[in-house]
Amino acid sequence: MVSSLNATVSALHAFEQKLGVTAANIANVNTDGYKKYRAIFQEGQSGAVEVTAQRGETGVPIGRPQEGAPPAQNASNVALEEEFPELITSVYGFKANLKPLKAQDEMLGHLLDTVV
Repeated sequence: MVSSLNATVSALHAFEQKLGVTAANIANVNTDGYKKYRAIFQEGQSGAVEVTAQRGETGVPIGRPQEGAPPAQNASNVALEEEFPELITSVYGFKANLKPLKAQDEMLGHLLDTVV
């Protein structure tokens, strides 16, 4: 039972990191040169959830480069229509992983009520 709770806690931590990555993307939506990140979940040792952040593709060039001028800077490649569904999946991920913790709490509460 303890290892399953460890997996649940590691999943909650992973969703926290995913939420942080998504929040950073949304905060930098208008920052020129910013490239979005994606949180990638992987199974770690003993069933734990590990998160890695991968940088996204290049952005859209700003302006037209003139002959002999330095290359144009890229705009941010963050799209809000992609980031908000990421927020929603994080919320549902939190909710789903809180259920086993709540069930464990209720079980221990009933056990203590029975023993005492």
